Amino acid sequence: MQVPVIPKATSVVDSVVDELVALLGPTHVITEPIEREFYSTDVYRAGKLPLCVVRPGSSEDVRAIVGLARSRGLAVVPRGGGASYTDGYAPTEADSILVDTARLNRIVEINERDMYVIAEVGVTWAALHDALKERGLRTPFFGPFSGLAATLGGSLSQNSVSWGSGIHGVSGESTLGVEVVLGTGEIIRTGTWGAAASVPFLRSYGPDLTGLFMGDNGAFGVKTAVALRLLRRPQHAIGLSFGFRDFESLAAAMEAAAKEGLCVINFGLDPRLQQGQLGKASVASGLDAARHVFGNARNVFDGLGQVLRIGLAGRRFLKGAIYSGHWLVEGIDPAAARSAAGRLRDVIQPFGAEVAATLPTVAGAMPFMPLGNVRGPKGERWVPVHGLLPFSRVLPFRRDLLEYLEGHAAAMARVKLDSGAMFSTVGTTAFLYEPAFYWHDIQTVNHRRLVPPEVLKTLPLYDDNPEGRALMEEIKQGIAALFRKHGAAHLQIGKFYPYLASRDPQNAALLRDLKQVVDPQRRMNPGALGL
Repeated sequence: MQVPVIPKATSVVDSVVDELVALLGPTHVITEPIEREFYSTDVYRAGKLPLCVVRPGSSEDVRAIVGLARSRGLAVVPRGGGASYTDGYAPTEADSILVDTARLNRIVEINERDMYVIAEVGVTWAALHDALKERGLRTPFFGPFSGLAATLGGSLSQNSVSWGSGIHGVSGESTLGVEVVLGTGEIIRTGTWGAAASVPFLRSYGPDLTGLFMGDNGAFGVKTAVALRLLRRPQHAIGLSFGFRDFESLAAAMEAAAKEGLCVINFGLDPRLQQGQLGKASVASGLDAARHVFGNARNVFDGLGQVLRIGLAGRRFLKGAIYSGHWLVEGIDPAAARSAAGRLRDVIQPFGAEVAATLPTVAGAMPFMPLGNVRGPKGERWVPVHGLLPFSRVLPFRRDLLEYLEGHAAAMARVKLDSGAMFSTVGTTAFLYEPAFYWHDIQTVNHRRLVPPEVLKTLPLYDDNPEGRALMEEIKQGIAALFRKHGAAHLQIGKFYPYLASRDPQNAALLRDLKQVVDPQRRMNPGALGL
């Protein structure tokens, strides 16, 4: 590799770069404009161009970077895998040091006796999943769909959901402890990991300091390592898929299934996102569904009864099905998996009709997908908006959302902006509603880097569409306001969702006080969480 030549310092900016090069080496301090543009651009928007991008190799490196930034009044912005879309790592200030955590990629310890794993924050979920799989282990939450790129630190900073969330909740709930460099330059560890004579076997010892850094988007410090809880990896999985005539039926089925606490993952798709999957149902796929149901029934009599119901009603029902729901259950042995699948089938069947479980089966076999979906299926620009709602508020929110989108229908058609939606449940209490939007627009440097080359070359190119971007931003803000009206929570808060502004005055004051303690100069990712 050719080592870049860094010119001798001629200004304060150059002096900072020189000091960082002396600390990390020239290959780990990036100053090229196109590289700085990439690292500061998320899937949706570009931030201010940072002073430089640095790649620390240890927590001590991070401590030194934070110390240097403090001495010069510079902001420090941590970055994970780069697949987020709420401005989380997009700098708000040009004089920022963007910390790429990719070199913090060691799995430090897998402790099978005490059932924890310690890993640096740049480890991807796919890498951790593979390392644990060899030992028959897994973390309770084990990654988002983007786990090939998504890192442990990024996901914990965003409180990601997906794999494991149906039972174990958001990513942060699987965390035993975290190592963080605060804005003061101090390094702390939380939970039992914070005691000199202990190990990270328990999070709940005194006040939950670990929780302070879950979902913080780097506003309270730069995470360098995490300790996660382990469990034995279930050996058997069964997928279930159903078609539904309308959203109300799908939502009722997802609520009923969530309350059983059985599905390791679940998702529902509206007609736009399922791309006609159920509309392609044929006699052959109906037979596939029947075979699947019979093979995974709790016993032969249950299987015959389920197949009979599919034969009598399923095909007739599916002619009107435009929504789909998908669930994956697991068990320690085939009987346990069949029992769980049977129970879910019992509570879902009153609302829809079963079809072949292609989507959850494929997803279970390949949980982490290449990042081709940061552009739409026809190469469109893409961005989702989301909110977590209590079940009782899902339908009122949807009514307001449909009315809002209808009011923008003409403008959306004019700029070629289309929408769909994906749904999920988190634990037994929350419904994730995620509208997604697609519009004709240029590819950014983020898209050109993240989309696999073999996919990118097949996608059409679109002209610059500033009117479409402006309308998309207006709609994003409008939907965020609707979520706030209905009391929604958000993952991946970044600098988009109005977290601090939505807190009551006493809550907001406490958050500002906490920020002052851990980051007195307010140099840690300014703007994150609204701080």
